[in-house]
Amino acid sequence: MIEYLLEPLGYGFMQRGLIASVLVAVVCGALGSFVVLKGLAFIGDALAHASFGGVALAFVLGLNVYAGALVFALATALGIGALSRHGRVRSDTAIGVLFSGTFALGIVIISGVESYTTDLFGYLFGDVLSITVRDLLAISLAGVAVLVLLALFYRQLLFVAFDPAVAAASGVPARALEYLLLALLGLTIVAALQAVGIVLVVALLVTPSATAHLFCRRFHHMILASMGLGSLSALLGIYLSYYLNVASGASIILVATAIFFAVLGFRRARSWRSGFLRGYHFG
Repeated sequence: MIEYLLEPLGYGFMQRGLIASVLVAVVCGALGSFVVLKGLAFIGDALAHASFGGVALAFVLGLNVYAGALVFALATALGIGALSRHGRVRSDTAIGVLFSGTFALGIVIISGVESYTTDLFGYLFGDVLSITVRDLLAISLAGVAVLVLLALFYRQLLFVAFDPAVAAASGVPARALEYLLLALLGLTIVAALQAVGIVLVVALLVTPSATAHLFCRRFHHMILASMGLGSLSALLGIYLSYYLNVASGASIILVATAIFFAVLGFRRARSWRSGFLRGYHFG
């Protein structure tokens, strides 16, 4: 058993992959709790797909792909807010228009440059085992920035998440905090690109937090549990991808999904058992 655990650690790419996947899982767990609380999964999906346009454009121009992804994600977040507030367009409509347009731009760019297609598809589906030291540094910096900002504005963000109208009436800059949350969401998505890919990043944001929400009553407990569940999913997923020779990002998400259904099933079974015992006692 110990041999199975230690064998992958003998490779540098596995060490970097494990560190990166846990870092991403921790950051996604912290921010994902706000995403679940505010129902931002669709926006997260939009920002993830929008970032692909920036990845493709930066890659073709020889620029930093993370910077390109971040610019497109932030621009899309601001555009969604501007269209929904000043363009007489529903927020879900604005999301659909912008994310489909920017994602289509990325597809057009890579379809015109065939030699780059294979490399760019790694950002769509993730390849955590190909992470370099430079990638690891970028992920670490982005993750630390997100966690620090979440810690600094935790109370205000929580207030706005639970009751934005009351928060605004109390003098809290609700609109600015909503934009901050969207910006942090974009930064987190960019940090997770190489680990799980654009297609799957929202699942890492939502699934561990949704699982934690099933058994946590306090929000800060939900954040900690989400971080732990995401890290566990990342570790198990990386080991599965190594031994089964399958995609690492998809393995991580499948483990997270399996944990979610296991916890949900346990809760249902416990609820049925309690109801049965209650009925038996009073019957």
